[in-house]
Amino acid sequence: MRLKDCHNFKDFRRLAQKRLPSPIFDYIDGAADDETTYVRNAASFGEVDLIPNVLRGVKDVDLSVTVMGQKLDLPVYCSPTALQRLFHHDGERATGAAAAKFGTMFGVSSLGTVSLEELRRKHSNPQVYQFYFHKDRGLNRAMMQRAKEAGVEVMMLTVDSITGGNRERDKRTGFSIPFRLNAKGLSQFVMKPAWGINYVRHEKFALPQLDEHVKMGSGTASIGQYFTEMLDPAMNWDDVAEMVDLWGGPFCLKGVMAAEDAVRAADIGCAGIVISNHGGRQLDGSRSPFDQLDEIVQAAGDRLDVMLDSGVTRGSHVLKALSLGAKAVGLGRYYLFPLAAAGQPGVERALGLMQDELIRDMRLMGRTRIDQLTRDNLRFRRSAAP
Repeated sequence: MRLKDCHNFKDFRRLAQKRLPSPIFDYIDGAADDETTYVRNAASFGEVDLIPNVLRGVKDVDLSVTVMGQKLDLPVYCSPTALQRLFHHDGERATGAAAAKFGTMFGVSSLGTVSLEELRRKHSNPQVYQFYFHKDRGLNRAMMQRAKEAGVEVMMLTVDSITGGNRERDKRTGFSIPFRLNAKGLSQFVMKPAWGINYVRHEKFALPQLDEHVKMGSGTASIGQYFTEMLDPAMNWDDVAEMVDLWGGPFCLKGVMAAEDAVRAADIGCAGIVISNHGGRQLDGSRSPFDQLDEIVQAAGDRLDVMLDSGVTRGSHVLKALSLGAKAVGLGRYYLFPLAAAGQPGVERALGLMQDELIRDMRLMGRTRIDQLTRDNLRFRRSAAP
């Protein structure tokens, strides 16, 4: 199986599974507890139907959107995700370059493996810095100041990860950073030697956003321990309001699921929110973001930009979310599997396929611009009616 044989998300996932040692594949693919929310995220899009219009004259299609003041050529962006150079040696460099080619936004995580300064120097497309709220308030302020000095446009605080989710696949293999694999986990690396060769031939794995502050090799030995030991579960709205004021630019909360929290985010001056359950990786049994979208847009969509991620694998999913009022849609595993399988060419192929699907689906819907999509385009099946 080669990259050119990949035509959709399932193909990319299959190719990544062939090339990655299973502990790393399972880290990307896995979710919390019984993984029911992970499954529900994608399934929720299937319970709403699109109603197309015909004879509308749709030769040219404009996919551009503006979200949190940022102009994007596509209504999708690459959500910030951790540890990308663990999946492929180019990591965020590949993601940032592919996003730049398609004129869309990408994110850099505080657990990213390439510095946000390097990526900001290389690419002019909008960049999000995603960070977690630490017990050390000085560290929080320092991370924000660093992003501001680098020229990052949007600050994104993840609010659904004050403690790590129960990801049992990782427990079975002993997956952690740095590696503390058990015998079962180590055996899987032996079976996929190409990954290991690439890993040792390229620059040493690092977390440049945190290296000055966190010693992953001593004390905080794993990502799970990082969440448990360094992040502050006592974070509250007053803390976030202070950070919004300190940033002084577009500030976004990622992980909002309740309408009243969206309203509160608007009250403290947030420019946007991302409706997200972290791809099902945190609270298993939580509602899917798409199922919550309409309620949240109705409550706060006129006061801030509402975005959505988790479970998005098709252009039709994106159109359904945009029709309900989302301003843009975040992609996660959708680009991580092609990144893991083939680096920058993989991410470019995935974004290219998404772009093709969006153009084709917009034509089939009888729409030439994103702002022509409305709730009237949709019919909820009886079991899915809000």
